[in-house]
Amino acid sequence: MASNSHKQPPWIPPEAHPDSQLPRLKVYNSLTKSKDDFVPVDPTGKTVTWYACGPTVYEDAHLGHAKNYISTDIIRRIMRDYFGFHVKFVMNTTDIDDKIILKGRQQYLLARFKQEHAAKGDSVSDSVLAEAKAALRHYIGKNLPSLPRDTSLETFSDAVERAYKENADAAMAKQGEVVTVADLLLRAHIETARSAVEALQAPGEPPNFFAKTDDILLPYLDALHAAEMDSNNHRIYLELSQKFEHRFFEDMNALNVLAPDQLTRVTEYVPPIIRFVEKIIANGFGYATPDGSVYFDIDSFEKAGHSYARLEPWNKNDRSLQDDGEGSLSKGRSMKRNDNHFALWKASKPGEPAWPSPWGHGRPGWHIECSAMASEVIGRAIDIHSGGIDLRFPHHDNELAQSEAYWSTPGCQVQWTNYFIHMGQLRIRGLKMSKSLKNYTTIRTVLSQKEWSARSLRICFLLMPWQDGIEVTDELMKAVVGWEGKLNNFFLKSLDLWKHSNPKTTTIQEHSIADQQLLSAWDKARADVDTALCDSFNTSAVMRILSNLITESNSAEAPSDQTVILLAQWVTRIITIFGLDPEGDLSNPDRVGWSGLDIPAPAKPYIYTASQLRDQVRTLAFSNSVDYTTIAKLADEITIEASTLVAESSKPYYQVLQQFRTNIKTLAAQQAPARDLLALCDQLRDVHLWNLGIYLEDRNNPQPSLVRPLDKLLIETRAERELASTAKAKAKLEQEAREAEKEKQLHERGKVDPLLMFRASDEYSEWDESGIPTVDAAGGCGVQE
Repeated sequence: MASNSHKQPPWIPPEAHPDSQLPRLKVYNSLTKSKDDFVPVDPTGKTVTWYACGPTVYEDAHLGHAKNYISTDIIRRIMRDYFGFHVKFVMNTTDIDDKIILKGRQQYLLARFKQEHAAKGDSVSDSVLAEAKAALRHYIGKNLPSLPRDTSLETFSDAVERAYKENADAAMAKQGEVVTVADLLLRAHIETARSAVEALQAPGEPPNFFAKTDDILLPYLDALHAAEMDSNNHRIYLELSQKFEHRFFEDMNALNVLAPDQLTRVTEYVPPIIRFVEKIIANGFGYATPDGSVYFDIDSFEKAGHSYARLEPWNKNDRSLQDDGEGSLSKGRSMKRNDNHFALWKASKPGEPAWPSPWGHGRPGWHIECSAMASEVIGRAIDIHSGGIDLRFPHHDNELAQSEAYWSTPGCQVQWTNYFIHMGQLRIRGLKMSKSLKNYTTIRTVLSQKEWSARSLRICFLLMPWQDGIEVTDELMKAVVGWEGKLNNFFLKSLDLWKHSNPKTTTIQEHSIADQQLLSAWDKARADVDTALCDSFNTSAVMRILSNLITESNSAEAPSDQTVILLAQWVTRIITIFGLDPEGDLSNPDRVGWSGLDIPAPAKPYIYTASQLRDQVRTLAFSNSVDYTTIAKLADEITIEASTLVAESSKPYYQVLQQFRTNIKTLAAQQAPARDLLALCDQLRDVHLWNLGIYLEDRNNPQPSLVRPLDKLLIETRAERELASTAKAKAKLEQEAREAEKEKQLHERGKVDPLLMFRASDEYSEWDESGIPTVDAAGGCGVQE
């Protein structure tokens, strides 16, 4: 690592690492709104402490979460595997907060309701129908207040159309159109109510009925029975959060996101949180209210010389953001001294979980959890604190304030976090992805489809600056497919070179001009990658550098195998650092490529044999005189075990080989034309193997066909080629039809008597005895001599 001669940030202790060797790394810091030299607190310059705000676990994680945590993972890997820092990565899961309380309570009450009204038979009981109708009225009154109070099931659709005439169209906008948050919320409410109306009009069987009415029953039952819940029964909420925490980490593992070194949960840190609040009060920056809540006193904090809302000072007085930060269950009257003060500890209302504290039974505020847990695990100074960009205010600004209030002493203010890094959001039609707006897609859903894989998602986020928001467009998806396909091709060909050479024992005595040019390009690429990564982890630049280097390698004139393999090994190292290969091994410098480049193991014994036979047949078919005896002999020499001995997973591949071999023998026996043999070879490649997800890439003799799995670039390229071919064929048919019509018209004209030719036209009114016009329709002269 190069010596760090650049200026240190002013909050780094002057005694820190005076002689340490640090990379020339700059990090975009939300705290300073600039790229700052990265200097860890650790005096040796080796250890980096990092606290990441984790998920609130009450539902499955969506693509917005994937953007946040994959971007975080990429930077963490670069810090660890490229710059060589020892990263202590701590993350929390919020396993109790307003959202979890509300959803856990509602789910519990709904389950209890279903159990109490368990169906006897296949019909929905009258009592359930009555409750559902009441729930619908409650839902409409709260969320669709413009509907008349006497709206019935039969008049619902017309009432919605009349009441929301101006914005109903926007609310029901088609996918892809730009809508507002209000439009999305209205759409969600109308659809929820409409679904319930349909169920009440035709209840059907209980499972289907509840599937359509759950969303109206949940808030209704909560409004009726929430206060009955036992505040000491934490199990109701923890069952929900534990379930979705487990599912969250399953999703992260599927995305190849590294697990945290230490995981903290709010419910496991309640005593430290209480001690943290007590010290803030003792330091004069917090106060308890008669109802048992504790608030942070921003006014006292600022009078003591501290600065509040350092991340987003422009939002300091934004009441909507402040209220959102306090939680949905905290709305209403409070006893705090100033509206902008925020809760450190909340007195639990009836029906909310509670823990004993010096101020009475209550629960932690949202912001205090991270301050207390991070301080407990890491201490008074943290190098990096990360999260989504939407956490800057009020969450992280409040964390900063209460942590500095905790750690600072009179005359000595403490900088709690040195670098805040915030990941840009994934947006849909310009809007943040949100569970409440129902405009999200879960990670599980995405990974179960063919459009995206864990790798392609990561490539997507690598192609864009981590701090920027992303709008997933067709253009961006095309760039992802192109980049991944380019790497696939490069790795496949490099691996093929690797198989047919021995770079470990072969040395290049003299570099050719092509080798010299490629090695020079590689030297430049390495320097450019270092510059880009030192520039606040500029992965989008690195992705371009890798792509350009591969282009140079592909276009080089006969470079040595060893040079190409050397480049492939380096590219492999970089993509492994980026987390693009779950099987990546940085301890193996000789590794080339990433996982997924090989065909399935059950296919190998049969597909490689089929490919080899096909190569031999094509070579003979292209010769001047086809040797049918040799072709038949090649097919006969293939020994295939009995179908009863073939593993079930191998049977599709076995059948393809068997059929190809039989067809070759048949054509050889018939001494069919060479074109029939070549057509059969094309059919194997383009139909039978393609349908099994395998492609044979034909190459010039004497190179054998390259056996490879299909990827999205191959599929899209073929689809575009077929589309172009179809369009060309259609254009040709249309042209032929036009020419045929023209020929037909000429032929028809040839049948007309010359004496009558001009009489058939409306342009003339008088003709002579030869049929020549003498007067036009307007009374003027006809054809002039």
